[in-house]
Amino acid sequence: MQLTFTKRAVAGLSIAAVGLILLRIFDPARSGIFPPCPVHYLTGWYCPGCGSLRAIHALLHASFHDAWAMNPLTMLLLPFIAYGLLSELLIGFRGHGLPQPRLSSSAIYSLGCVIVLFGVIRNLPMHPFSWLAPGAMLRF
Repeated sequence: MQLTFTKRAVAGLSIAAVGLILLRIFDPARSGIFPPCPVHYLTGWYCPGCGSLRAIHALLHASFHDAWAMNPLTMLLLPFIAYGLLSELLIGFRGHGLPQPRLSSSAIYSLGCVIVLFGVIRNLPMHPFSWLAPGAMLRF
């Protein structure tokens, strides 16, 4: 049985809403309902996404400083991710989405390099790179 786009969209939005409600209520740093980052758990290194759940939790509490301190890259990319997801949703409902920028292959490659570089430099144990570790900027 194949689900229609509307049913899939409603299911996806419902799951997202439940996830955001749980993330609003439960602090990922203290509750046990959110899994730890597998990269950090296995290696002790921070991946580019480490701190993202805590950053979104802080955003849901309107604490922009705390969100930035947890993962600045997530805070920079979140508006673009939200725009893309909304555009995909609109394509399914009305046949066309929001205006899409044309990205060259070098721009996409550069974004990938920025993400990898962020993951590397946030693990360097020297000033100012150590500030990029999740929560390190909360001390200021």
